[in-house]
Amino acid sequence: FCEISQDQSAGTAAAAGDFGFKVLTSSDPAEKTKKLQAELANGRLAMMAIMGMFFQDGLTGSAWGDWALYTDSPLRAFENELGVQAPVGFFDPMGLCKDGDVDAFKRRRTTELKNGRVAMLACLGYIVPEYFRFPGYCSPSLGVKFEDVPNGLAAIGKVPGEGWFQWIVFMGAIEKGLYPSETMTSPGNYPNGGVLGVPNGSTLPDGPTKTNKLNSELANGRLAMMAITGMWFQDGLTGSAWGDWSLYTDSPLRAFEGELGVQAPLGYWDPVGLSSDG
Repeated sequence: FCEISQDQSAGTAAAAGDFGFKVLTSSDPAEKTKKLQAELANGRLAMMAIMGMFFQDGLTGSAWGDWALYTDSPLRAFENELGVQAPVGFFDPMGLCKDGDVDAFKRRRTTELKNGRVAMLACLGYIVPEYFRFPGYCSPSLGVKFEDVPNGLAAIGKVPGEGWFQWIVFMGAIEKGLYPSETMTSPGNYPNGGVLGVPNGSTLPDGPTKTNKLNSELANGRLAMMAITGMWFQDGLTGSAWGDWSLYTDSPLRAFEGELGVQAPLGYWDPVGLSSDG
């Protein structure tokens, strides 16, 4: 009825979502804005909720069904693996493991662990230089001191090429020499790797403590991968990993940052860039 009974041509109130129903509105502009913001927020939540209900109903037979009833799920092959943690459980939104291929799962888990470990070190690489720098020279021949190397992406152009070459050789030696993938007894587990990756160091005995720490490593690695990506974007767009987003004055999204629905903590949220043309 609302769809066909109102003139929704451009510039009309109906085109902006105002169909004349004033039951929950207010004559106070501030209160009215608050209610409209709440409507948008609740609508977004409801769209996510109803999709979840559809899926849960279709797979278990009830919108409130127990996921244990979904016995045909191929993901059950991995539901007891490390990294299956509340509240998400086994998280595979793209269905990469729906074929139940154990070898493919182990390869992806190895990649996840490796990327997570690198991301945790990368996050530390952003944080530590804010408080501590090695004394002396990074490149004595070029007169580049450690304190001269800026933090974040700006360091890429400051570090000499020879330094980059050394890093690549060092990482290759770790990858192929110290911890070759052929020696893994399980994803990310090398016989000559001790606690925190110390070569030939002590290891934890099997048991709940070890399982808890391995789960923590996966969780922290996942968080670090998200964090370092955020740091890169913030650094690239504002000039600093801790930059103020107000410095990103070229953003076309500023055209909409004062619109309804722009709410903390996300602000104007457009992850696929639908409004990037302004």
